[in-house]
Amino acid sequence: MADTAQMQTDVAGALRTPDGRPLKQALAQAERRAKIRAFLLVLPLLAFVLLTFIIPIGQMLSRSVLNDTFSANMPALTEWFRENPGAQPDEAAFEALVLDLRVARESRTQGAVGTRINYEVPGTRSLFTGTARRVDSLEPPFREAVLDVDENWARRDLWAAMRSAAQPVTLNFYQAAVDRKISPEGRFQRADDQSRIYVKLFIRTFLLSLVITGLCLILGFPVAHLLAVLPMRKASLLLILVLLPFWTSLLVRTTSWMVLLQGQGVINNTLVALGILSDDGRLAMMYNQTGTIIAMTHILLPFMILPLYSVMKTIPPSYARAARSLGATSWTTFRRIYVPQTVPGIGAGAILVFILAVGYYITPALVGGATGTLISNQIAFHMLSSLNWSLAAALAAMLLAAVLVLYWVYDRIVGIDNMKLG
Repeated sequence: MADTAQMQTDVAGALRTPDGRPLKQALAQAERRAKIRAFLLVLPLLAFVLLTFIIPIGQMLSRSVLNDTFSANMPALTEWFRENPGAQPDEAAFEALVLDLRVARESRTQGAVGTRINYEVPGTRSLFTGTARRVDSLEPPFREAVLDVDENWARRDLWAAMRSAAQPVTLNFYQAAVDRKISPEGRFQRADDQSRIYVKLFIRTFLLSLVITGLCLILGFPVAHLLAVLPMRKASLLLILVLLPFWTSLLVRTTSWMVLLQGQGVINNTLVALGILSDDGRLAMMYNQTGTIIAMTHILLPFMILPLYSVMKTIPPSYARAARSLGATSWTTFRRIYVPQTVPGIGAGAILVFILAVGYYITPALVGGATGTLISNQIAFHMLSSLNWSLAAALAAMLLAAVLVLYWVYDRIVGIDNMKLG
C-alpha cells in the first residue's frame, strides 16, 4: 500500500500544466486563490459584524469586571488602600480623601465617584458632592474636619466599599447580581430581604420562558399540522394569517393586548355582558404574569409554527397510511409514527421561542407590572435610568452564560443535529 501511495505521488509530481508548471503546485495555487476570493467576498460582512456586534458587546461585557471610576479619580486614597490592606482609616487616609476631593471638585468628577460608591452603599452620592463643596475650607487634623462636615464618613461599610472600588478589576458587580452586598468588615454577605431581587428575576424569567414555550408548542402544533395537510390554496391563505403579525409593529400588538386585557377592556366587558362574570369579579389580566404570558405567547407563536411547518411538510402521508393498514389506531399512528418525525421542528421552535422569550423586555415592561417583568427589564433599567452599566453588563453576561449552558444541555439531551429550521 505504501508503494502504491508513493507511486501516485510520483505520478502527480511528474504531471505538468501546459505552461510547464508541476500539476501539484498549480492545484495548490488555484486552491489558495479560491480561498482568498472567498475570504474577500465575506470580508465586508465580517467587518460589519465585528464593528457593530462583537466589539460593542465585548466592550459592554468588559464593564462587568472593569470599572476604574474610583481608582482613576481618587489616586491618593487608592494608594493608601494599597499600602494599608485591611487597616482602619487613620489621619493619613482622611488627608488622602481631602486631597482627592479637591482635585475631583476642580475636574468636576466628584459626582461620578459618589455614584460609583452609591452602587454599593445607597445614599452616598450626596455625601461626596456635599463634602466636595466644602473641601477647600478643611484644615488639619483632617479626620475631625471631615467628620464635622458629615459623620457618615465614619461608617465602616462606606470605607469597605471604597476599598473594594479602588480595585479597577473587580467581581463586585457579579456579587451584586446574585444578591450579595459588602459587609462593614469588607466581606460579601447576603443582601437584605427587600434587596434580593435579581435571583428571583432570573428564576421568574426562565420559568415564564418555559411556560411560554410550552404554550406556543401546544397552540402551534395543530396549526402547523393544518398548514401541512391543507390544499395549497387554503394553506397559503392560512400561512398569510400566521405571518401577518410580522407586518404589524410590536408596540401596536402589545398595545392591542392592553386594550383587550385590562379591567375595563374588551374581554372583561364581553364576559360581564354575557353574564359569565359579575361587574365586581372582573379578571385581573393586566400588569401581572398573566398579561405577560398571553401577550408574549401571541407574539412568539409564529416562531414555533414556521419550524414545525417546514418539518411536517416533508413527512410523507404514506407513512401514516401504512401504519393504519398494519392495524395501528389513529392515536398510535400519531404518537409512534408522526410525532417522532416532527422532533427536529419541535426542537428548533422550542429553542428559538425560549431564547427570544428570555431576552424580551418591551412587552413585559408594558403589560407585566410588578410580577410580570423579566430580568431583561432590570438590565434595561440599569442601562437607561440608573446608568449602572457595570451591573447591567454583569446581569447580561450571567443571562448569556445561562442560555449557553441550557443550549449545551439541550445539545446533550436532544442533539443540535436533530434541529431543523427549514
